[in-house]
Amino acid sequence: MALNFAKGTTFMFLTGMGIAGNTFVLVSYIYVFRGSEKKPIHLILIHLVSADILMLFTKGTPRTIASFGLRNLGDVGCKMVVYLERVARGLSISTTSLLTVVQAITISPRASRWGRLQPRSAWRLLPLLLFCWILNSLISMNLPFYIKSTNSLNTSEFSESDNYCYFIPENWIIGRIFTGLMVFRDAVFQGVMGGASGHMVFLLHKHHQQVLHLQTSKLLHRTPPEVKAAKSVLLLMLCFLFFYWADCFVSLCSFFSLLKDCVSGSAHEFLTVGYAIVSPFLLIHRDGYLVESCRAQRKKNFEKLSISVILLVCLKSC
Repeated sequence: MALNFAKGTTFMFLTGMGIAGNTFVLVSYIYVFRGSEKKPIHLILIHLVSADILMLFTKGTPRTIASFGLRNLGDVGCKMVVYLERVARGLSISTTSLLTVVQAITISPRASRWGRLQPRSAWRLLPLLLFCWILNSLISMNLPFYIKSTNSLNTSEFSESDNYCYFIPENWIIGRIFTGLMVFRDAVFQGVMGGASGHMVFLLHKHHQQVLHLQTSKLLHRTPPEVKAAKSVLLLMLCFLFFYWADCFVSLCSFFSLLKDCVSGSAHEFLTVGYAIVSPFLLIHRDGYLVESCRAQRKKNFEKLSISVILLVCLKSC
């Protein structure tokens, strides 16, 4: 009981911190995106942090509540929560892959093959984002049929557990088909991510070599915004791969009974939401322009509001 309480408190703190960080980044990028310059990468980042918020609400919040002994989701609630959590996890990998590709295209020379693929408008990416939703929704469509709430059990097996849902054994063929689709999806997106990242590393190395030939120290220390953004995306991708493969390693160890205790279970649950918790603070740390743009946009909106109020007062006085 004490262990579940400590676990619930930790998850509550981490989930709250992650939701607060992602919400700040979401609001900041919405302010930036509403400006005159609508960059495609900003739209992708808005979609990414939205997927992270969905992941934290569907994974971190129910896990926190269940750790305190409250499991009142019901069968419908369990089906929705687990399904949306799986969809959000798929959106995370697909959106991170799309972010890496778009950033690689952005820093590529316009005359190159990559540069010709650069979208003319951020809205051109909406069909790709919609495709990500449809793809991940279809891959996880089998889950609602094999999920039940622990409240529907009459046994004492879950009386001291912090699980809020359990899986009914599914058809072997259907299970292998959907598992294969998930593995294939992850492999494809990570392959695309690796190719785009390799191309970015090549371009950044080429840029570094060109900078070294400059004689002026001012130009030597002046880094273009596209290069800074590319480094941030690479760091974000490495963060995602770390949590993804660490989660896979712990899951495999648990499956083969190498690590079958509550510590490994807690580690697996943290690694599942770790990227959603860490990524917003990584963006805040790397993108100083994010906070400045948000402040500038708020100041601009405040000035517009003040002018509107003054005009309204003047009209009423007349």
